[in-house]
Amino acid sequence: MSRAAGNQTSSGDTDDYSYGSWYIDEPQGGQELQPEGMVPSCHPSVPPGLLHACLAVLSVLVLLLLAMLVRRRQLWPHCGHGRPGLPSPIDFSAGDGPWTVPAAIFMVLFSSLCLLLPAEASLPFLTLASPLSPDGETETPGGSWKMLALLYYPALYYPLAACATVGHGASHLLGTVLSWAHFGVQVWHRAECPQAPKIYKYYSLLASLPLLLGLGFLSLWYPVQLVRSFSHRTGVGSEGLQSRYPEEYLRTLLCRKKLAISSHTSKHGFLSQAWICFRQYSYTPQQGFRLPLKLVLSASLTGTAIYQVALLLLVGVVPTIQKVRAGITTDVSYLLAGFGIQLSEDRQEVVELVKHHLWALEVCYISALVLSCLLTFFVLIRSLVTHRANLQALHRGAALDLGPLPQSPHPSRQAIFCWMNFSAYQTAFTCLGLLVQQVIFFLGITALAFLVLMPVVHGRNLLLLRSLESSWPFWLTLALAVTLQHMAARWIFLKIHQGWAELTNRRMLYAATFFFFPINVLVGVVVAAWRVLLSALYNAVHFGQMDLSLLPPRAATLDPGYHTYCNFLKIEVSQAHPAMIAFCALLLRTQKPWPSGTPQDGLRLGVEEEGIQLLQTKDLAAKGTGPRAPQGRARWALAYTLLHNPALQAFRKRALSGAQATGTQS
Repeated sequence: MSRAAGNQTSSGDTDDYSYGSWYIDEPQGGQELQPEGMVPSCHPSVPPGLLHACLAVLSVLVLLLLAMLVRRRQLWPHCGHGRPGLPSPIDFSAGDGPWTVPAAIFMVLFSSLCLLLPAEASLPFLTLASPLSPDGETETPGGSWKMLALLYYPALYYPLAACATVGHGASHLLGTVLSWAHFGVQVWHRAECPQAPKIYKYYSLLASLPLLLGLGFLSLWYPVQLVRSFSHRTGVGSEGLQSRYPEEYLRTLLCRKKLAISSHTSKHGFLSQAWICFRQYSYTPQQGFRLPLKLVLSASLTGTAIYQVALLLLVGVVPTIQKVRAGITTDVSYLLAGFGIQLSEDRQEVVELVKHHLWALEVCYISALVLSCLLTFFVLIRSLVTHRANLQALHRGAALDLGPLPQSPHPSRQAIFCWMNFSAYQTAFTCLGLLVQQVIFFLGITALAFLVLMPVVHGRNLLLLRSLESSWPFWLTLALAVTLQHMAARWIFLKIHQGWAELTNRRMLYAATFFFFPINVLVGVVVAAWRVLLSALYNAVHFGQMDLSLLPPRAATLDPGYHTYCNFLKIEVSQAHPAMIAFCALLLRTQKPWPSGTPQDGLRLGVEEEGIQLLQTKDLAAKGTGPRAPQGRARWALAYTLLHNPALQAFRKRALSGAQATGTQS
């Protein structure tokens, strides 16, 4: 009996335990199932920390080799002459230098900083020394290492940028090796781990596209320069003072009258007027003028920032809305009933309505994002036109209304600080401005869609129309009051007498002002709300535009972005004026001895430019024998006089031709 009871008990226990768990979907055998849509952690064949450690060592070696190529004779004539020096990563004052390499370097640097968001470790090589957690994952340190990463990536790409400024065949070889190493490591890592578990499975891959694009361009540019250096097609490279851009600027400036006369003679049709209007609001290259490298870098960084922020806003919200819409079941009707919302008696119809509203919310979000990106891009193009106009006016010596700038033309400590931070501020303002625009436009488009469009289309939930129906006396009173005051101001209180407008019926005017005061208070409330909305919309659209102050003119100096822009213009005009660079280049060229066997045509400069060679002496043979420094100063004085006195340009050719005729007769 006891054995049978024991057998029954054991069999009952076996039946109870054989049921397993109350959760049917729990995996058997102790295996853990990954949630649906969850991306597992990627374990590449070669740890990324090891690859970054090798890249860091290679960058240090390249920097040391570049230091051996660069001598310290530029720092001080008698101190450390001939010793290794630190190469410059980017020559911001180069007028004719390639802008594509600095733009690619800054794009790579900014994209690397953006990839810190989904990265598990702020410094990749720290994972080599990090302990393992109980679940087998590598514990990555945080805190201050995040801030240290802001200095690590500029140091990592410093040698890659410096290889382009040394101007030596060996530097191009080092740049080729280093760019291929960086590009190979990034392609290898993205090929082995295209998905990441954070934010969105393909966010890391999509965010690294500008990084791969910049490194791919550098990996092609350096080999091309290496081949050219070996084939002796290019020399050391055009330095700032040897640039041809200042001479081209002076030629275009002094020949502008001829171009203006020819442009006035042409007929202006509808297409030409449309093209002129288009050029006023969009940036098109202009002959004889080039934007400074800082502005070109700011434009490229702004484009990269638009892409990175738009990508983050898109993949951070839209996939979540799609998952929520796909997971809607009939239980949502009970959830809405708990809040007192009953869309329909049929549960399946409630599911379809909720999915339709979520789809409309997704469309509103994407539409707001597209609108924000387009407006930010158009503001960027418009800013380039404003930058060019301001720089051209300052080059001519004009005084722009840019606020209370320091009167001294010499650079100041504050101006240098603002010049250093200009591109970084522009990038940060673009990112934050795009985020603010997205929030404002999303709220506005969503309110328009859910309060006006969808209720009118479906004929239900007419909340806005019902509120307007209940408050129509208020709006009608305001509309009538405003209309009556405008009509009275036009036909009763204003009189045209002999072409002059005069006030009339003053007693009635004073009475109407007193009578309409309470209603005008309500009108003022509506206008105040409209003013706040319009100011917020205007400032949000122009938030990333540093050449425009968001504060009134009296408080323009309190706007840090506008203050930075004004000081940036001061440094650019005082240190990189094309006429000043042309004058310095002329002085350097005149100090060089000329060979005795050079013909008379060879005594002239390599390129005959108006504004540099404006005087001709009577005796051409005396050019090679006399001192050339006084001639350079005289030519510069004449060019400077013509630059600040455009009216004298009409007499320049006549005076020169008269001088030539007199010299021939004598």
